[in-house]
Amino acid sequence: MHPFPVTLYRAAHVKELDRIAIEERGIPGFVLMSKAGYEVFQCVRNNWPDARSIAVFCGSGNNAGDGYVAARLAVESGLKVAVYTLSEPEKLSGDAFNAFQKYSLANGVILPFQAKQTIHADVIIDALLGSGLDRPVTGMYAQAIDTINKQEVPIVAIDIPTGLNADTGNVMGCAVKADCTVTFIGLKQGLFTGFAADYCGKIFYFSLDLPSDVFESISSTVSLVVKKQMPRRNRCSHKGDNGHVLIIGGERGYSGAARLAGEAALRVGAGLVSLATRAEHAGILNSSRAELMGHGIETAGQLAGLLEKAGVIVAGPGLGQSDWAKELFSAAIKSRKPLVIDADGLNLLATSPVKKSDWILTPHPGEAARLLNCATAEIQQDRFAAVSGIQAKYGGVAVLKGAGTLIASDGGTAVSSTGNPGMASGGMGDVLSGVIAGLLAQGLSLKEAAQQGVYMHGEAADLAAEKDGERGLLASDLMPFLRQLMNK
Repeated sequence: MHPFPVTLYRAAHVKELDRIAIEERGIPGFVLMSKAGYEVFQCVRNNWPDARSIAVFCGSGNNAGDGYVAARLAVESGLKVAVYTLSEPEKLSGDAFNAFQKYSLANGVILPFQAKQTIHADVIIDALLGSGLDRPVTGMYAQAIDTINKQEVPIVAIDIPTGLNADTGNVMGCAVKADCTVTFIGLKQGLFTGFAADYCGKIFYFSLDLPSDVFESISSTVSLVVKKQMPRRNRCSHKGDNGHVLIIGGERGYSGAARLAGEAALRVGAGLVSLATRAEHAGILNSSRAELMGHGIETAGQLAGLLEKAGVIVAGPGLGQSDWAKELFSAAIKSRKPLVIDADGLNLLATSPVKKSDWILTPHPGEAARLLNCATAEIQQDRFAAVSGIQAKYGGVAVLKGAGTLIASDGGTAVSSTGNPGMASGGMGDVLSGVIAGLLAQGLSLKEAAQQGVYMHGEAADLAAEKDGERGLLASDLMPFLRQLMNK
């Protein structure tokens, strides 16, 4: 398996890369199809070496051609193979028809798919529909997906699970739930966000040996986040060199949110962290973390001194939407300091939109819907469009949280590949806002702090889950791993 490239593409871009390789570089299409089918078959052999029978579901396009190649290789290796077709294979065209013919000459079994059909196989290969799907799956294809998903055997998807949108990661009515996806030429952006994590399984990528200049001919503004290492500190550095973060939040009953954000900023290396919170919380917020400096703040006037001293401000963790919250939030966004806006800060911003270039917004889908004045379902329908819309409307950098968190800036959109379902618990977003602020305080740019913060936050959660499991993972469990990752 080749390592993942950084650049991600839309389905139309990958189609163009395929065309350039064939028409302009003279690589026969059947050569590419044969390589793709070979990698699918090798995936089966490598991951399920004891499999003795394979069922391949084929549709009517080149995705089916890849399936026929894999099926033929399986027959030639002595495996029991059955191809279930949803269109007459004799009506296939070009390279796909050639692949079908070669499978037929190898005496491969071909059966028309029928609903409620009994499937006997150790592994299933999904070669129904490729990355060009642009409408909901219905009819016999939907029935085939249902049949595939009901089988209690491993499922391998070719290029992308049938029913998953290659551009958005959204499910088009229904989709195959694969154990692994073998994808080719260019990585599709929809494989890494939306609902993809529940449908793709482990992703294997192969360029099919396309020359590097083919990829240079297509530009993309979407990429995977690349982890970067923080530089070593000067031996003579002091706390003032590492930034001062101010967390504004902690309405009555929600003091823990500000506390989590504050410790996260410290754990990634911020020199100083102050908490501006309700007066009754100020004295207790640092009882379990003495390094946090708690300040009882009841008016914007009392906040002025802290705003002056701070280098980075986080507004929102546990802030609420009371008059107190509105007064402090308004003072924060007028401060001309770099900002991280989270939680109730985002809800307040949605009611009175402002555009700034020096802040990072970190909404989850519900908060994103409020920022764009739409339904949450619309956000999930196309997360790339949503995060770009937030960035265009509000400026700065926008982070759309969720499986496959997206980070949009003026330079494009990055996708983080870290994180796990255990992060679906209270306080995780507060930790993220603190991590990002701590990185900003140490001199990272808005874009770098957002991308590296999201990546590290997810990686810390992955390490915590690896140690004790995903279920029951708490936001505070990330703290020791954040420190560990910062010092690797």
